[in-house]
Amino acid sequence: MSSEAPDDTVAREFVQFAVESGVLRFGEFKTKAGRLSPYFFNAGLFDDGAKLMRLGEFYARRLVASGLEFDMLFGPAYKGITLAAAIAIEFGTRGRAVPFAYNRKEAKDHGEGGLVVGARLRGRTVIVDDVITDGASKRESVELLRREGAEPVAVLIALDRMERGGAGDNLSAHSAVEDFERDFGLPVIAIATLADLLDYLNSDADPSLAAHTEAVTRYREKYGV
Repeated sequence: MSSEAPDDTVAREFVQFAVESGVLRFGEFKTKAGRLSPYFFNAGLFDDGAKLMRLGEFYARRLVASGLEFDMLFGPAYKGITLAAAIAIEFGTRGRAVPFAYNRKEAKDHGEGGLVVGARLRGRTVIVDDVITDGASKRESVELLRREGAEPVAVLIALDRMERGGAGDNLSAHSAVEDFERDFGLPVIAIATLADLLDYLNSDADPSLAAHTEAVTRYREKYGV
């Protein structure tokens, strides 16, 4: 497989793509933790075939650039299902048939039955999702893969918010990503991070976004790692 562009190039192009697609927005948004964030990343808005094709390309580029050896992809329900399929399709266009599987929220008691759909879980498996918040679904995925005899080797996400957990003055010393990596000994590979987003805002790529730089910087100083 051909070599990829440096990680910072992949990240910069992805941030621009997310902004232009309306997936990465700026303003005031309430997070799951109850914080008022000056930006919001909504992967559900990669909602047409053209966007999904490009998204799969970015995931594949980032995975290849990481140098990680892997055998298959696993997408946790629900967002991970579409993502794993899109990435597998991108690898198919590159001449590599990458198997993928996903889980159901509830076991099926008819037909083929079970919780897992798609390729048989085996070998070195990359878990694919959009972000890590509290890491719960990824923890469940790791347990499922190991129970089925596969070897989870990494989690591949679109954006690492680099944000500490906790509330008020009782903030965690680590981000959800760092906690996950520590607890499971698995790397989390992100196409882009909050640092990459700030680099984009500080560049002259889109002068109309310059007004949001200060708010995002303050948010990172308050909650970031």
